[in-house]
Amino acid sequence: MQLIQRNPDLSAYLAADDVIDHHHPLVRETAARLAEESADSYVYARVAYEYVRDVIPHSADSGDPRVTWRASDVLEKGTGVCHAKAHALTALLRAEDIPAALCYQRLTHDAGTGWCVHGLVAVRFRGAWHRQDCRGNKPGVDARFSLEGERLAWVPDPESSEVDYPVLFDVPHPAVLDALRSAPDRPHLWENLPDSLTL
Repeated sequence: MQLIQRNPDLSAYLAADDVIDHHHPLVRETAARLAEESADSYVYARVAYEYVRDVIPHSADSGDPRVTWRASDVLEKGTGVCHAKAHALTALLRAEDIPAALCYQRLTHDAGTGWCVHGLVAVRFRGAWHRQDCRGNKPGVDARFSLEGERLAWVPDPESSEVDYPVLFDVPHPAVLDALRSAPDRPHLWENLPDSLTL
């Protein structure tokens, strides 16, 4: 699949805002600590990915009802759904001047009824974008950081109307962000996440 950079200005994929708030002290401190363990930017990207994947549980896996959406809140509260965790990883990558994008899949809902939009991150190295899935592993899910072929949690099944969206966003998709911001808790969010995106 050919990934499409929605914003032609690469610097947009380094920017901070209210969601990808890598200017926040907690994001900066976390990035600096992880960078100390890393020999170079490639290693840092993997270490940051594994930190978000493994140290911050996916709230559906842990049963945490709280909804986070701002990167610093995900790090502070230690919880989030795939989209929130993607925001945190994007902020950690951008904090160390590594271009990072948000991207999405349309997958069959966990309950097997309908679809939901799943959040990913793409990191830019060697002149190309590489998608990563930091949602967190569990039985049946074994996502890994990779610049040599994708190791995502799921591969969409076209026969089930699942889709890989090729667009790389410099900011969260508005429909996803609206759902996160308006949800009083995760069960509500689960019922109100978009089931598709308009690109």
